[in-house]
This record gives sequence, structure tokens and C-alpha cells, in this order.
Amino acid sequence: MSAAAQAAPAVTIPEIGQAFGGGFFSGITRDPDTGKRYLNITAGAAHELVGKWGEYGEKIEGAESFTNSRANTEAMAAAGSELAQQVLALDIGGFTDWAIPARDVQELQYRHFKPTTEVNWQYGRSGDNPNSEPVGLLHTEESPAQTTLAAFQAGAAEAFQPRAYWSSSQRSAYNAFDMIFGDGCQYGYDKDSELRVRPVRSQLID
Repeated sequence: MSAAAQAAPAVTIPEIGQAFGGGFFSGITRDPDTGKRYLNITAGAAHELVGKWGEYGEKIEGAESFTNSRANTEAMAAAGSELAQQVLALDIGGFTDWAIPARDVQELQYRHFKPTTEVNWQYGRSGDNPNSEPVGLLHTEESPAQTTLAAFQAGAAEAFQPRAYWSSSQRSAYNAFDMIFGDGCQYGYDKDSELRVRPVRSQLID
């Protein structure tokens, strides 16, 4: 087999927002430890859940990854997170490997599916995503813009609500990363807060 053939992706890369793998293709991340690339697939709005991330003041080992949504969620579930357990129990389109999105996987959801026309939050790391392909840059007022995908625009069937959603990436014993889907603010919410989750799954490219 030629080097070119060996380098060819194992799967065809879909278009952003294309129905794929039980949900909608939302971008590519690279595992910083292994270098492997993954397609990320976002579940439809009908599968959103609401709940606490975990217990305030309790640090969960194994839930710190910015890219491995599944490992984070499994660690959360093992520690007793009901929200994580509910996500792991999902069967959507015959796929059962759903997870709460890791921080940099969630950033792609906002980058490509931003529902509103609000000015973007410009503070901290909001928008910075070294593990995405292409690499994500800090937000500006205008970038990212409201998605051009009609189904994900505010009020449409698949749109994110302009409120806070959990990621599975733990920040400390007291809070975990979240994102507000009105303006893209990435911050840390207290773990015992009730926030939404839009599940994801991933598929290895190479």
C-alpha cells in the first residue's frame, strides 16, 4: 500500500451540520496525547438533558480531559453523577457511546452551531481551542457568527438554547467548565448547579 493510501482518512469527512452517526457532525478534534483525530457528532435537541454535574467539593479523578468526552463522562458516572449515568444510557439511532462533551469538543458546538446574533464573550480562554482542526482562536465580537445552518438558528428545531450547558471537563473540586450558548462565555459553574447537556459521540478518523 502506498504512503498516500495509508495516510487516507478511514472515513469520509462530512459537512458541518450534516446528519451523521446518530446526530450531526460538529467538527474534528485531535487527542493531544496520541495525536489521533476524531469526528465529533452532536445529538439532536430532543436528546438534551438537565442536571447537576456532580457534588460540590468532590474532585473526580479521570474527568479532566479537554478532548476525551467519553472518559470524562465514565469517570463522572462511576463517582455517582446521575446526569452522566443518564447520558451513558442513551441509545440514539442505534449508537450507545454518547457522552457529555469535553471542553474543546463543546467549543466546536458553539463555533459551528451558535444560535444567536449576540456579540461574543471576549474573556479568558473563550474560543481558544488548541485541540481542534483547524485550531480555534479567541473570540472576537463578530467571530464566530450566528450559524448559517437554519436548523440550528435560534428558535429552530435543533437550536441550542441561549443558556449554560455543561462540559464534562472538571476545573476543580468545586466547578466544571461550561459554555453559555448565547454569547460563547466559557467559564466554571458550581458542580451542583442544574445546567443543560447536549450529548456527543466521537468516531476515530486515523
